[in-house]
Amino acid sequence: MKGTHSALFILAAIGGLSGCQTVPTTSQSSSIWPIQNLQWIGETRIPNNTHFNHTWVGGLSGIDYNPKTKQWVVISDDRVEHGPARAYLGTMTITATQISPFKINQMVTLYQPDDHPYLSAKQFDHHGTVPDFESIRFNPNSHTLRYTSEGDRKLWLNPFIRDASVLDGQFRDSVAVPKQIKLQNKQPEYGFYDNLALEGSSFTPSGEYYFAAMEAPVKQDGNVPNGKHGANARLTKYDASGHIVAEYVYPVDAWPANPDKGKHADNGVSEILAIDNNHLLFLERAGIQDAKGSYHNFIRIYEVSTQGATNVMNQDSLASTSFKPMKKHLLLNLNTLNLKQLDNIEGISFGPTLEDGTKTLVLISDNNFNRHEITQLLAFSIH
Repeated sequence: MKGTHSALFILAAIGGLSGCQTVPTTSQSSSIWPIQNLQWIGETRIPNNTHFNHTWVGGLSGIDYNPKTKQWVVISDDRVEHGPARAYLGTMTITATQISPFKINQMVTLYQPDDHPYLSAKQFDHHGTVPDFESIRFNPNSHTLRYTSEGDRKLWLNPFIRDASVLDGQFRDSVAVPKQIKLQNKQPEYGFYDNLALEGSSFTPSGEYYFAAMEAPVKQDGNVPNGKHGANARLTKYDASGHIVAEYVYPVDAWPANPDKGKHADNGVSEILAIDNNHLLFLERAGIQDAKGSYHNFIRIYEVSTQGATNVMNQDSLASTSFKPMKKHLLLNLNTLNLKQLDNIEGISFGPTLEDGTKTLVLISDNNFNRHEITQLLAFSIH
């Protein structure tokens, strides 16, 4: 989500962490969960004044790692205000005790299917598309980049999923999105909530499946979360050919805290990461505004299973339908870390495998091109 947060800090931040430290996790541990705990490695940041190829590096809302090329990719949710629609390729090393600075090596300008650049809202004349990119992955089946865009209700633009060349960003293919999330003519209470659409995506490690997650419910499924109740967000499962094979329901939490009187709060899915064909990590990100107008982030990583969940792909609305949602359990509450600042975490990716065979996990925050926010990358080892 391209947020409106102006100053995002954890409510009780003291000091920073370094070296190896076991991260507190929930006591629920079962054979159904592939990941048992995470171990902190370290943090690095991309400075807010970073520029590359005459573009401002910011708004980084998605990240992925290609173990074959040892290359990272990050995508900006810039709506063609600070440069063209774009992703960046870079390098970053991780060891058991530290994470190196992220070095950008190349900018990839992303193009529309007609080979023209994406448009800004000011340029838009009901032809072409204004981007709002949120997630990006290396496609293991075609050696391309697959990315999502949230759409825009005000401009009558639907969310989409597209593939692009890694080298030059040229359009290569598209994947159909479920009709339940798309705008329907003369139906204002149907389809995605604005700025709450396709927020997360992930290929399974084998490349056999691809998942795409909504940040919040679609309108006909119910209201967005508030302080008293959560909400139901859809997760779509595709096969390697891009055909929808299932749709599941992810139960989003209610707000983890209440905003001050007259202030704003939200909570939703900010990214997903497939562990295998049936298990995923879900990032939930909440922004709670205080009396001074500053936002406080609440970031949690949930481990989720599709096993036993109802396939709702043929259900137009969940409001009057009985179903079994996916199972979830809390793997990590990032607010328990003693970070000096916890920002707007929007990306999650597996990283390189350490020398002893241990896998790593990396998170990235979206600074919204705001000088009060930061682009931080957090690294963990997986156990």
